[in-house]
Amino acid sequence: MTDVSRLPGSAQHHWDWQLRAACRGADSSLFFHPPNERGEARDERETKAKRVCGGCPVRTACLRHALETRERFGVWGGLGEHELRTLLGPAREERGDRDAVCRPAA
Repeated sequence: MTDVSRLPGSAQHHWDWQLRAACRGADSSLFFHPPNERGEARDERETKAKRVCGGCPVRTACLRHALETRERFGVWGGLGEHELRTLLGPAREERGDRDAVCRPAA
């Protein structure tokens, strides 16, 4: 889930980049997978979304937003969900004490 506490607030200058986005007005289903979408269909949809991002003038701002808010779903700044998760790594809140349990004994 997106961490809304990391959102920059309501000041317009924080969101102006979205007005210039290449995806503005596009069907959001191109950037967010429908339930149960798998395999080749998912790969093709994501490739099409990334093509839109490729020529986007605000791609960097979009990716920065995704990383700052820890977006885990969708294509943001030209990166897919797997790529975003790799960059973000596991969130501390989600790891909890699992790390202590999973660590090998010294």
